[in-house]
Amino acid sequence: MMQSSMQSDFDLLATLVVTLDSNQRVTSANAALEGLLGLSRRKLFGLPFGHFMQDSDALDLAFAKGLKTPEQSIFRFEATLQGLGHEEVIVQVQANLTKIDQDGQWLLEMWPQSEQAKYHQDAQLQELAETNKMLLRNLAHEVKNPLGGIRGAAQLLGMEIMEPELHEYTQVIMHEADRLQALVDRLLEPHRHPQSVEPVNIHEVCEHVRSLVLMEYPKGLTIEQNYDISLPDLLGDRNQLIQALLNIVQNAALVLRPQIAQGRARIELRTRVARQVHIGKKLHKLALELHVIDNGPGVAPEIRERIFHPLVTGRDDGTGLGLSLAQTFVQRHHGMIECESTPGKTSFVITIPLP
Repeated sequence: MMQSSMQSDFDLLATLVVTLDSNQRVTSANAALEGLLGLSRRKLFGLPFGHFMQDSDALDLAFAKGLKTPEQSIFRFEATLQGLGHEEVIVQVQANLTKIDQDGQWLLEMWPQSEQAKYHQDAQLQELAETNKMLLRNLAHEVKNPLGGIRGAAQLLGMEIMEPELHEYTQVIMHEADRLQALVDRLLEPHRHPQSVEPVNIHEVCEHVRSLVLMEYPKGLTIEQNYDISLPDLLGDRNQLIQALLNIVQNAALVLRPQIAQGRARIELRTRVARQVHIGKKLHKLALELHVIDNGPGVAPEIRERIFHPLVTGRDDGTGLGLSLAQTFVQRHHGMIECESTPGKTSFVITIPLP
């Protein structure tokens, strides 16, 4: 019963977990390791785990030292795993050489190097977003007051000038001041109102956004629904979540204008449950994954790493604020937006922890 319970707990982990006897033979493996090696735990049982490592010397050394130490021993090293018919995967191994039961089993936990790199990248993105948020707030406040003065002065000057040609100049100044004021207001929008937290059905949010965008593009655009109806409600601000998703879907629709004209534009809204998810520096047991997938030309490589930065855009008529604000709204829900893009397929993934 204890072994079964422990196995079930290990299956919830995204990391690769294997338990070994004192001869380094597999006694159990979790689902993640089964998938990587291409073998079920039943077939793995009793096999020397070193057979799946290109170089098992580090594992041999760890066991040799661990068996001589009555107390807990932890060894960390890099190794290359390869299963049947699978590509090689470089992993970071933590050999936790502590007996986990009376039979003398030992625990190994491994992280694929790509997952570790993603963890650090997410943490850096979160730190960068916090820095950008503070800079934008300070910049917006510094710009707002002078803009008001410029517009007021232009308005007073326009009341004194009689010549129509000169009066037109003051109108231009006022118009541009209003345009910049609207830009500043958008920068400050996420921070102006307190968050209203309540249970939110993400599929109601998706359907609301879907109807809004289809009203704007009634022909040539298909928005497909691919929902996991078993998803529980998340705790959040419904209006902010609508705005975040709307910004992403509208951005996709704008990029798809050539495909819309040809009647072949497609956006897919897909929801799934993710388990054992790292967002920034925190591990969450359950999370919502909301995918927004389009069949557009893809994000230009020169801006791909900066698309969530403020004022970065790939369109001549874009402001570069839509995705930045969406990221801010999602981060206020302790989540993250990521993007993967190739010509013909772009996927934005909103990940938000579930209660």
